[in-house]
Amino acid sequence: MNSVYFATAIVCRAVFRLYFRWRVHNGERVPRTGSAILASNHASFLDPPMVGSKLPRMINYLARESLFSNPIVSWYIRQLNAVPVDRDGGGAKGLRNILQRLLQGEAIVVFPEGTRTPDGNLQRAHSGIGLTILKSNAPVIPVRVFGTFEAFGRHLKIPRPLPVVVKFGMPIDFSDARAEAQTCSKQRLKELYQEVADRIMAEIRRLEPCEDVDKFG
Repeated sequence: MNSVYFATAIVCRAVFRLYFRWRVHNGERVPRTGSAILASNHASFLDPPMVGSKLPRMINYLARESLFSNPIVSWYIRQLNAVPVDRDGGGAKGLRNILQRLLQGEAIVVFPEGTRTPDGNLQRAHSGIGLTILKSNAPVIPVRVFGTFEAFGRHLKIPRPLPVVVKFGMPIDFSDARAEAQTCSKQRLKELYQEVADRIMAEIRRLEPCEDVDKFG
């Protein structure tokens, strides 16, 4: 058991509940074992721990490769299952690292938009997330985080105590797209990457906050 990871998750849960009145809906839709891709919108630095810290399994997170240059920071974020990627997570090295975790049966949080939204609105997904999905067999669970832009968006230097909600959607079936990717032309494959990315953002957009029972208490 990774004691650093779970101790950090406990602290995060306490802070989020007390300061942000954090609620998580439908977390049971994330498989407890096996590979999984959690595809979330991205509005704040708060989003990764907001999405993953309440789940009853360890989650992998993307982190800029530059953060690993400091030995102390590098040690700590590695304990949190950080995956080194370039700035937008679309580089070859980052993709290899992500796929390696998935092949090992692990779960990872990705942000199809690449970077935090500048205005609180959902942005178009980058095609790199489509490539990641088509090269893996992991189930894809859409996730939408509400309120993190208002609480700690890029326009703020200090987090504000505003309510935040995380909602998990139903897994998306990409079996048809994965099958097509095995035989299609290079040009069609590029189109397919973006189509998959666009479908993910459409599913994220469909999620709305609600009062579903939180099965993780």
